[in-house]
Amino acid sequence: MPSSRAAKDACDLLDADHRAVKKMFKEFEELTQSRARSAAQKKMEMARQICMELTVHAQLEEEIFYPAVRAAIKDTDLLDEAEVEHQSAKDLIAQIQAAGEPDDKFEAKVKVLGEYIDHHVKEEKNEMFPKARAARKLDLIALREQMEARKEELMAGMGETA
Repeated sequence: MPSSRAAKDACDLLDADHRAVKKMFKEFEELTQSRARSAAQKKMEMARQICMELTVHAQLEEEIFYPAVRAAIKDTDLLDEAEVEHQSAKDLIAQIQAAGEPDDKFEAKVKVLGEYIDHHVKEEKNEMFPKARAARKLDLIALREQMEARKEELMAGMGETA
């Protein structure tokens, strides 16, 4: 085993995204408890930030991570399920982003999105990441570098459209 686990791999990069988004969902939840007038605007901003982060994250997984893992492991049922979960999340993201103002179901949509993501993250962390790390023909360090470069591109593109 390499002496340094400091060289983070693709799974570590995805896991860092997972933690960042979980923190945003917690902040959103705290805003739903607030009675301040500014809370509605902050909720919209937080929901849009969550949606942007998840959109970029899902695109990284679908373009780079999942195809590499699919080629390296035998159990592709996990990847099929993850892709279906992504589609469900994208449907909710589209509904949240389409809201000009929060409607009666806005908070519920963000909450359900958070629940979908929690489930998805657990499966990746407990099942997919260990299988990816065990796959001998998968260079997760090189994959991380490729994903970091693509993430920068996507975030820059999102900034231009925001």
